[in-house]
Amino acid sequence: MFICLFKRTILLATLVATGVAWSASGQAEDQALAAQRERFPLVLETAKRAPEDTWLKLASGLETYPLYPYIELAAIQRRMAQLKRGDVERYLKAWPDSLPGQMLRDGFLIELARRGDWSDYLALVPDAPRSKELQCDTLQARLALGKPVDFKRDVEPLWLSASALPSACDAILSWAKGQHKLGADLIWSRIDLAARAGNGALVATLAAMLDGAERAAAERHAEALQDPGKLLAGAATLGDSPRTRAAVTLAFERLARRDSEAAETHWAALGTQIHFDTEQRGRILRALALYRATSYAPDALARLNALPAELADDATREWRVRVALAAQDYANTLVALDALAPAQQADARWRYLRARVLAKLDRKSEADKALASVATEANFHGFLAADWLKQPYAICQTDFSADAAQAEALRQQPSFARAFEFFALGRLSEARREWDFAIAPLKPAERRVAADQASALGWYDRAVYTFSQSDDLHLYALRFPLARRDQIVRAANAAKIDPSWAYAIIRAESAWTTDAHSTADAWGLMQLLPGTAAQLAKANKLRYGGSRDLLDPDTNISLGTRYLGNMAQHYDGSPWLASAAYNAGTDPVGRWIDARDALDPDFFIETIPYKETREYVARVLAFSVIYDWRLHGSALSLSSKLPRIGQAYEAPAEDAPRKSIVCPTSPAAQTAANLPPAGATAIAAEH
Repeated sequence: MFICLFKRTILLATLVATGVAWSASGQAEDQALAAQRERFPLVLETAKRAPEDTWLKLASGLETYPLYPYIELAAIQRRMAQLKRGDVERYLKAWPDSLPGQMLRDGFLIELARRGDWSDYLALVPDAPRSKELQCDTLQARLALGKPVDFKRDVEPLWLSASALPSACDAILSWAKGQHKLGADLIWSRIDLAARAGNGALVATLAAMLDGAERAAAERHAEALQDPGKLLAGAATLGDSPRTRAAVTLAFERLARRDSEAAETHWAALGTQIHFDTEQRGRILRALALYRATSYAPDALARLNALPAELADDATREWRVRVALAAQDYANTLVALDALAPAQQADARWRYLRARVLAKLDRKSEADKALASVATEANFHGFLAADWLKQPYAICQTDFSADAAQAEALRQQPSFARAFEFFALGRLSEARREWDFAIAPLKPAERRVAADQASALGWYDRAVYTFSQSDDLHLYALRFPLARRDQIVRAANAAKIDPSWAYAIIRAESAWTTDAHSTADAWGLMQLLPGTAAQLAKANKLRYGGSRDLLDPDTNISLGTRYLGNMAQHYDGSPWLASAAYNAGTDPVGRWIDARDALDPDFFIETIPYKETREYVARVLAFSVIYDWRLHGSALSLSSKLPRIGQAYEAPAEDAPRKSIVCPTSPAAQTAANLPPAGATAIAAEH
């Protein structure tokens, strides 16, 4: 109830703020909608459980309500086993091109397949079934009715999957095997796909389709993925066949990732005993070099330097930079940077690091020139480059607001009306499902209108997920909303942290998805673990009743900002180290500090072993600059938020020096900012 009232308040406030006049008829319509909204949950539950005449009586007056199709759908679904094709066709005619219609048709198609009613099935199935289950059932229907099935066109693309297929595909695969279409070569093709995807369980399943020596070889591939150390321990006794060499190569790659020391030991024993071909030997040497590097082993740089250029890939080239940087070997770092592939060298990350390394090597003019090109970009490295050059930040903002006609046209679309109504009810997963259905066919200009309308209702995550490329990246007001401003600023100040950092954490953690729930059991806007939340609530004498409370933004923000404050205190107030620990945990961060505490903060961040954490820290810090600007019209320097390890840091005072923001696309702005010309596409997609 709280969520619904909160969203309703936002809608009313938005209408008032934009000067919308409420006529008597408009108020009456709104009151009618509110009454329908209040009745809907009860009628929906009745349709799911009670006799049909019961829900029909209760539903009287809801026929114009946007979610009425879901009431009918619930009533129909409960009698799916008795449903007739005509029932479904009548519903599809009543609610054409709708998500509820698609849901009913898909469910009924599965029921028809269960019945073996293939004639009705083919009459209802769309030309391009969306799921593999329906694709396989469609092929089975064609076979059952004597219609042609082309293995190469229809079945082989399904077969060549790195993941398991649904049981609905068993019949068509059995047919293919009976037609001698699924021979050993195709089975091995799929084994190779599954192996590259690391799907050992599927490889083991596929091995059972082979016989004799082929089956034993496939089982070795499964073991290479599931227990690589065991396979390598007995590899010397397996013989030296092509399949054995392939399995052993796979095992080396797998074990090197888990335990590079153990992989090294096995390589010393097997490297000369098994006659690997050039490609296999290269894969093993590359894996050993890479994972020695990711653990910063003492021989990592020597390994990477010794790796022939033709064996290097993007990962080994990047890690060669990091290992040299971690050792503060700037000459070798520059050599490694210059060895990056052209696409890598074009990335702001490596251009910035190259400039910094040039400065370390006393090549200042070259460094400044390189920094100037990076400083035109609105990302972590662009902001740091601007700091080194003492320049304003380059952020080009585009404002967008749908006109009344556009907004009304969008709201009249039934799918969007249903999405917005589910949102108003706080049924967020159903709202997102309708939104995804509604937005899929839209053109970019129409998507802007949709995201703008969602944001006006307080559904902020829709803009974040909708705007991810091209000129849409300039829509900062929509992509970085200042939602719940008073509360976040107040809570951040109470926790003695910068509000822009709190905003950045929310944006990075959940993208404003209030009901976010991760596979790691983190909940809500700031993605708190229930155990952490319970401890914080107890320590701060706050009310907390369990994980579901974290879906309440008030509770989540109150506890999350306190947790950020505690984390910052653990690292002398440092927001960048606290951000790393917020993502990876304090134990890994402690190990990294012990190993590389003398590094400059920007270099330290680049040497973080976890890709997710490395990118998370950069993203959060960049977001904090953008939110600082959104809050104040200017921003504290990013470099001021990067104290050296062990250096005390305090949240900035209100009168702290701030940096101006310019858009370096006009000659005047470029002159004022002393920036080189830059195109409008300088905004990085990482935001």
